[in-house]
Amino acid sequence: MTSPVPPKTSKINQATARFMFSHPAHLLAQGFGSGLSRIMPGTAGTLLAWLVFDLFSIRWPDFFTPTNWLWVVVIGFFIGVWACKVTGKNIGVADHGSMVWDEIIAFWLVLLLVTPADLKTQLYAFIVFRFFDMVKPPPIRYFDQRFKGGFGVMFDDIVAAFFTLLSFAVWRHI
Repeated sequence: MTSPVPPKTSKINQATARFMFSHPAHLLAQGFGSGLSRIMPGTAGTLLAWLVFDLFSIRWPDFFTPTNWLWVVVIGFFIGVWACKVTGKNIGVADHGSMVWDEIIAFWLVLLLVTPADLKTQLYAFIVFRFFDMVKPPPIRYFDQRFKGGFGVMFDDIVAAFFTLLSFAVWRHI
């Protein structure tokens, strides 16, 4: 008696460079490789966001104005919905840990709204954002559990960004 052979599937359930380069959506969703980090990929993606934000803002200040950054965040959000949907479907996990575009876009929003900020303030923003993104206290957890697909992947991080900014507003007021 032979055991049944499991059906073949195109889902891979793991993140590899080969998978990332197999589709432009994967490359974007996986943060140009930062999401492939074996240790805390979300943190790696957020660090990439911080580096890119500061580098682009310093190198091309005439283009990366606050208004243009806002456009990058808005357009990046909608492109991210598509990229995360495609990547989640192809990897077989709707919100795979290697998908960090959501952290990148959300942290760009945080940096945009706390700027101008010195390095110390940006570090605090990083720590507070990572707290809200990793712990997902209510109501972030509510949105994370209720909204699925590419929109769900992106939206809960925007809510984490909102709570980061709210924390900064309260902190600055006190």
